[in-house]
Amino acid sequence: MGDFWRGLLKGSLGPPDNDSRFLLDVQSRALPGEETMRRYATDDDVDLVVVGAGAGGSVLAQRLARAGWRVVIIEAGPFWHPDADWVSDEAGSHPLYWTQKRIIGGDDPIELGKNNSGRGVGGSMVHYAGYCPRFHPSDLRTASLDGVGADWPIDYSDIRRHYEVLEAELPVAGQNWPWGYPHRYPSSPHPISGAASKLWEGARNLGIEMRVGPVGIVNGTFGNRPHCIYRGYCLQGCKVNAKASPYITHLPDALAHGVEIRADCMATRVELDDAGAAHGVVYHDGHGTEQLQRAKTVAIAGYSIETPRLLLNSASPRHRHGLGNNTDQVGRYVMVQGASQAAGRWSQELRMYKAPPPQVTSEQFYETDTGRGFARGFSIQTVSPLPIGWSEHVLADGHWGRAMREYMRDYNHWSTIGVLNELLPLPDNRITLADETDCHGIPVARMDYTRCDNDKANMEYSTQVITDILHAAGAQDVLTIRRYAHLIGGARMGTAPENSVVDADHRMWGVPNVFIADGSVFPTQGSANPALTIMALASRLAERLAGKRVGQKGVQS
Repeated sequence: MGDFWRGLLKGSLGPPDNDSRFLLDVQSRALPGEETMRRYATDDDVDLVVVGAGAGGSVLAQRLARAGWRVVIIEAGPFWHPDADWVSDEAGSHPLYWTQKRIIGGDDPIELGKNNSGRGVGGSMVHYAGYCPRFHPSDLRTASLDGVGADWPIDYSDIRRHYEVLEAELPVAGQNWPWGYPHRYPSSPHPISGAASKLWEGARNLGIEMRVGPVGIVNGTFGNRPHCIYRGYCLQGCKVNAKASPYITHLPDALAHGVEIRADCMATRVELDDAGAAHGVVYHDGHGTEQLQRAKTVAIAGYSIETPRLLLNSASPRHRHGLGNNTDQVGRYVMVQGASQAAGRWSQELRMYKAPPPQVTSEQFYETDTGRGFARGFSIQTVSPLPIGWSEHVLADGHWGRAMREYMRDYNHWSTIGVLNELLPLPDNRITLADETDCHGIPVARMDYTRCDNDKANMEYSTQVITDILHAAGAQDVLTIRRYAHLIGGARMGTAPENSVVDADHRMWGVPNVFIADGSVFPTQGSANPALTIMALASRLAERLAGKRVGQKGVQS
């Protein structure tokens, strides 16, 4: 559908090949089909086994199930029952996050957990903020355009149509978008709060253009999904079902078309046959028993730490240093985004939590401007930390004791704005295996991360921009916290085994029936939240696989 009709028919048309919105139960938030889903035996040679029920794995499974594939998803975390499991409480939401032990290192070690990884059916999108921007065309050509990073082996045109389909499936609400590849969204923008209005005022005073959205949050009704009620707990699991995640946007349809999800099952390695092709995935089930699910095709969608970890733990005589790692590429080029935030205080109550966390956004600084002294750029968006998150801001600014109590009492007078910096892919920022093992006997993942000078300059410049916005809006006081968000990379796509783990079709070099369908394949990070692009790449992969079967010797037409 063209942009003209997308604009004219705002919110009135849904996607034709995904019935998830109608399959949801209006009386319950549980995933429909959990009790009645198809069950396969472990010795059934299914068409596809997917590791991970998040953004990439869920879309891939749904698409291929509709094409007639027999699909099993192995998921480390639980089946959620939102009416009981998801609570309107920050501390009570920790089970949503991947908090199992990981080791961090490097000059700029990255805090792991609630800000960058999830555990359970639906993945980290269960607790993301709902923000769904596209990547820019330039994100796929940073080496050619700006002399940094890497070029992707695909073009923006290869995923543009998939962006459009997914924006209709989620659905995405927002104003017409002028940046990158200009486009419209299928749903109208949400109203914004007084807190966001203050920040927009400051940006306007500085000549910074902003837009409302884009968020994957229902504006109106969408099948059996209701309108957002602006309760502010997007990062704790949406108990309303207004915020999009694979749990409600793709998995209901997947289960209805024969997908089986095995929750509480930890994948430990990919098994190869004598010919060097994968023939299944070994996992520990919920009782701790080791199982092997046989499959013609394996797709790994465990994200940027667990995917490299699984590959490195799948060493064999043919792949002595880990599956697909004969050229030492697995685990390299892991990226995060700089995500500094600045908060301003005003005399009137603003109650920043009363809306989706990302309300208004600017991508005016997204592209390289040589006058700034660094390559690539950053985006700006409003954010809305809840009280525990707010206390982290206060502590980061050096306030303790009585001063901290006063800042906490003053919470409703504050509004917060943040950035997402594109930090560059570097080979020594990587995932490796530690000597220590977890309860399944799998070596714990270690992540080392160090920023380069370009990264540091980008983050400093952007932090000053958002601080200036607060002052331009008349803030009486300003607090700043420097932080990171979003994991990407670790098994990137490329043009040859010497520079990548998979090819342009996500196929692992040297293993014809193993594919990677998550954010670990990204060669660069961009300044946009990665969820929508992960889903778009998985949708593209499914399209290229549909109608084929990947046998032991490779793709059979």
